[in-house]
Amino acid sequence: MRKDVFWTVNIMVLVICFTGQLFGGGNSDKPTAGEIELRWASIWVGNDSKTPAVEALVKEFNDAHAGRIKVVIDPQPDYNAYEQKVRTSLAAGTAPADIFTIKLNPTTAQFYQSNLLMDFSPVLDAAWKEKFAPGSLAQSTIGGKMKSLPMETAVLPLWYNMDAFRSVGVTSIPKTMDEMYAAFDKLKAAGITPTSQMTGDTNAWTSMIWFSHFAVSFGGVTVWDKPFTDPAFVRAAALLKRIITDYSTADAVGLGAGGSGGHFLAGRTAVFSNGPWYAGRADLAETPFFNSITIEAPPPAGTTRNFMISRLQANICAASVRDKSREEAIIEFLKFLTNPASIKRIAENSGAMFAVKTDYVPTGSLQKQFYDIAASYTLTVSDLEAALGAEVTLEFAQQLGALVLGNITPEEFCGLVDKKVER
Repeated sequence: MRKDVFWTVNIMVLVICFTGQLFGGGNSDKPTAGEIELRWASIWVGNDSKTPAVEALVKEFNDAHAGRIKVVIDPQPDYNAYEQKVRTSLAAGTAPADIFTIKLNPTTAQFYQSNLLMDFSPVLDAAWKEKFAPGSLAQSTIGGKMKSLPMETAVLPLWYNMDAFRSVGVTSIPKTMDEMYAAFDKLKAAGITPTSQMTGDTNAWTSMIWFSHFAVSFGGVTVWDKPFTDPAFVRAAALLKRIITDYSTADAVGLGAGGSGGHFLAGRTAVFSNGPWYAGRADLAETPFFNSITIEAPPPAGTTRNFMISRLQANICAASVRDKSREEAIIEFLKFLTNPASIKRIAENSGAMFAVKTDYVPTGSLQKQFYDIAASYTLTVSDLEAALGAEVTLEFAQQLGALVLGNITPEEFCGLVDKKVER
């Protein structure tokens, strides 16, 4: 690790630990009198496909615990702003809410070193532990502590509007990059932009997924352990530049996730990349091509194949408290929320996938495809953000526009991103 990064990270950790000792999540040892109100900073609001089920579950919990516990949803509809809020709040020594979610990656894993987050290890009894997928629990345990509970998971394939492909005579998903280029050229000739890409937001989300597939295919399943200047990343950057330059919308540079998804929903693009939660959107179901959507990994760009990009999408955290009654209230709600019956309801309504084991079997075609593809790929590899953290991904997004515009070379792009990697 470079010295400046070393001191920055360690100073931040010291600040977190010290302020956490002073404030301890903002709670005293005095037991809470009367009804305990728990604030949940939730991203599952607004247009998020999980919103209706989550709101219904919170209402049922509140009704059943009236006068004793009340959960209040603090809406966080802007995913990017929310992630920044969480990092800023925790770095300042305060938890952003009684209950909140994080994307567990090397950046957020640093917060395990503070005492701001509740450690679930002592209270995760055998019955509760059994409800989670063992692999997700293992990923969420760092240094013997479990300061977040695995909640939402995801596989990240490409989405193909096969109505668009068939309209230009392509009846099956391309199996090689040459086949993909040929199909894309036919789409362009017919006035259909092949792919939805973006360089905006804090992670260039949809394009970051493409890059992750390319990087692993070129560099193997351990590619994220290599320097970002490795030829695998340079080749992946050059290939992504070509896809964005030749086969995406004119507004891709600077475009956010809403714009990228909007192009696909409007039928202006034929290939999109996103997770299973997007499958439950009402506006997606209303598109004329919904029943034609087929999901699959991109064709292999290199020698590594038969893998799927996957991640822990959201982990549940709670503020560490000294008030025992408040701690018990938090645990009671989280046990209710992570109960298989609750998770099944959220999955049925949204299409999202979870680390909690249920007997849910999707009936919708698109949702079923996600479950089938998750089961069919025994080899899964993390995406860039999950593997390297928020700061690296932010640099990736910030430099991607410059790469696409030709202001920097793929080698220069990778060199700039590499400077943000902690070693």
